[in-house]
Amino acid sequence: MISLDEAACRDLASATRREWLETNGLGGYASTTIMGTNTRRYHGLLVAATRPPTERSVLLAKLEDKLIINDKPFELSTNNYEHGTVHPHGYLLMTGFRLEPFPVTTYRIGDYTLEKTIFMVQDENTVVIRYRFDAPPDVRATLELRPLVALRNYHWLIHEDAGAFAPAEVEPGLLRIMRHNEPTTLYLAHDAEHIYLDNLWYRQFVLLEERARGFDYHEDLFSPGLLVCELQGGETRSLIASTEPRDVKDAAALEVQERTRRQQVIAPFKERAEYVQQLVAAADQFIVRRGRDLHTVIAGYHWFTDWGRDTMISLPGLALALGHDDVAREILLAFAAYLNQGILPNRFPDTDAPPEYNTVDGTLWFVHAVGELLRRTSDEQFVREHFYEALRDIITWHEHGTHYQIRMTDDGLLRAGEPGVQLTWMDAKVGDYVVTPRAGKPVEIQALWYNALRTVEEIARRFGDAQTSAHVRAVADGTRASFNGLFWDEQNGGLYDCVSDEGVPDASIRPNQIFAVSLPHALVTGARARQVVETVERKLLTPYGLRTLAPESAGYRPRYEGDAYARDTAYHQGTVWPWLLGPFITAYLKTNERTAASLNTARGWTRSFRAHLSDAGLGQISEIFDADPPHTPRGCIAQAWSVAELLRCELEEL
Repeated sequence: MISLDEAACRDLASATRREWLETNGLGGYASTTIMGTNTRRYHGLLVAATRPPTERSVLLAKLEDKLIINDKPFELSTNNYEHGTVHPHGYLLMTGFRLEPFPVTTYRIGDYTLEKTIFMVQDENTVVIRYRFDAPPDVRATLELRPLVALRNYHWLIHEDAGAFAPAEVEPGLLRIMRHNEPTTLYLAHDAEHIYLDNLWYRQFVLLEERARGFDYHEDLFSPGLLVCELQGGETRSLIASTEPRDVKDAAALEVQERTRRQQVIAPFKERAEYVQQLVAAADQFIVRRGRDLHTVIAGYHWFTDWGRDTMISLPGLALALGHDDVAREILLAFAAYLNQGILPNRFPDTDAPPEYNTVDGTLWFVHAVGELLRRTSDEQFVREHFYEALRDIITWHEHGTHYQIRMTDDGLLRAGEPGVQLTWMDAKVGDYVVTPRAGKPVEIQALWYNALRTVEEIARRFGDAQTSAHVRAVADGTRASFNGLFWDEQNGGLYDCVSDEGVPDASIRPNQIFAVSLPHALVTGARARQVVETVERKLLTPYGLRTLAPESAGYRPRYEGDAYARDTAYHQGTVWPWLLGPFITAYLKTNERTAASLNTARGWTRSFRAHLSDAGLGQISEIFDADPPHTPRGCIAQAWSVAELLRCELEEL
């Protein structure tokens, strides 16, 4: 259980930077800061995914809640306004915050305690908010709840518009809220004794994270009215916000149902350390539905959907390492259906737009994931039936050429790239400016290509396809010979990061070379592999993962902050990525023969994440960290491959 004390809750800076996340398995979520102050456009108590896992909308943005005892009001909420104004000061009533497993906020009001619990219901766009008044039965109080709603796309902001919302519709125990020209209806099921409809706008909230990131940061929110509950000591009152009509009487049963489900998620790991259990719980938040029958992986919360590259890198840690083989099969099927000229989609847009295929590595990670599924399950029939032809097509398309000039050259290496397009995972762009240009032959693409060739060679041999196996083996042999002759950087004791089409090497020290050692079929072995690992450790390793560029390099950026341009130009120019710690640990243990000493050293590299689980996104691992100390967490508060690779290491490497 993650728990924060009164001091952390009442420290405004501490409470502002800590955020919680609830998810529903559809791509929807609830999330805000621990004091309930929205600092992002993506914050909200109900952010629904109406076409899982996309078309996400902020429906219920927040609640203004107040407890009145003996005619004395106690405001529980907190908001930010211009000029540093904070109002009300509900955070000063907080005595604690914990995840058990839901977000639970405790307020001390005079001699009494009020607990607020928030959770989402799996496979529903539904959030439940419950208030328990811990006081003697003869103590009376009034709980006022004012919903502030947006009913907007989660990328946008709204501002006061007198005609935007239709008049709220009231039924016993249910409030229906609609916005003109928006297809989704918000239903609020409640147990309030009184409802006062007043159609008010609350103006000029300041979203601090949006301001820090250089975006629009003012928002107005609409309130249809006030819900008033007459409360006595020992009672619990509930509000259910949903895209469907619900009965508030179901709140208690839904809480039991969801607690039971989450206990079952971590039950197989009850004998493991609490840190591992927390990673398992975190992993569960990324597995979501794509359509009715398949699953996919949300790359990161709050703003990412499912990306091909991120999904395939994450699949071993989020599914296979946990024994969720069926989920892994469904994820692979979901993406395989969209293969186009041997290329996997890099991204599914939020709308009905076609998938984007601008990736050279996502497809090769797909081949790796299929190989891992077969290795762990020995399910030859499933792989043969659903993926074998696709694997052979992938190799053929890459040999002869496909999208974005991705093709094998005469030396057996894979080249990719066009002007203005970035195809590797270092994909930051500002307009037409490619921040980390790696057109030509990037080092990790060669490692992934070689690994894919050997994987298909083995599968073909296993399936009795001698002709394919022999052909792919010959290609792989040539790839290995060419790579070791072209990519070795004797001066730095490692591998060049990229070699241009003209044969010019880029000697920048980056983490991409580690994949030539870490992948199951390694391009580099022996003394050279040890040198690669040593160079990466010396130049790039931090307590939170690997830097994307060595500090002494030109263009090194120590912090990821500022407006979009400043952040994008730092994204892969030093910024630390936790997910890279996974392949680094694999490579380190591989080259150090998994001795007791090397295992102990590798375990030490993950220790910082135990404390990080109580910072930034509570119970989650951030997307990135600053390159220089104190390595402030940045980017998404919850990133799939960050969790996946740390979890894979805990369950399979350490």
